[in-house]
Amino acid sequence: MANVTYDKADTALLVIDPYNDFISEGGKVWSRIKRVAEANDCVPHMLQVLTAARKASLRVFYALHRRYRPGDYEGWKSIAPVQRAAWERRTFEYGTWGGELRSGFEPEPGDIVASEHWCSSGFANTDLDLQLKRHGIHKLIVIGLIAHTCVEATVRFAAELGYEVTMVKDATADYSDVEMHAALDVNLPSYASAIVSTSELVDSLSSR
Repeated sequence: MANVTYDKADTALLVIDPYNDFISEGGKVWSRIKRVAEANDCVPHMLQVLTAARKASLRVFYALHRRYRPGDYEGWKSIAPVQRAAWERRTFEYGTWGGELRSGFEPEPGDIVASEHWCSSGFANTDLDLQLKRHGIHKLIVIGLIAHTCVEATVRFAAELGYEVTMVKDATADYSDVEMHAALDVNLPSYASAIVSTSELVDSLSSR
């Protein structure tokens, strides 16, 4: 594990898209990531990291994808393929079970929920960077979905903005091992200061 320390004064946990549609049985995307998510115990690991972060008194931030509402994309002159797919499938639809956070991942008092992102990066066109800076956060621990889209885009953007990022490699999932490998072994090592397992991260937080 890289020699990264986590002080509650400047470190936060960033939770990306723990929606029912992603990580609950019956969710619109669950069937596509189920094999990978169950193979690495993604959901239990995400909960384990979240619990450890709260116990260590780290601030918790949420970077959530835009929950579809009628009228969101109608009339747009251009739309990214990933946005068109979400529009057609009504992924994370506002007011539906799929657009709610999975039980156990609900924000608690004091947590910060950034404005919803429209494509992949939790930073693009949101107030996440503003909120982090106003709370004095310089280091991020990242968990959530999906490894090669929202997670990778958010970690890359964080690096561009000067944040030191730790990626928890078994607290994320993807459509296949190929995409997981591309994100975690090929791309993210160029942007994350540390890529660690849940056990390594929890041990580090508990030994602070």
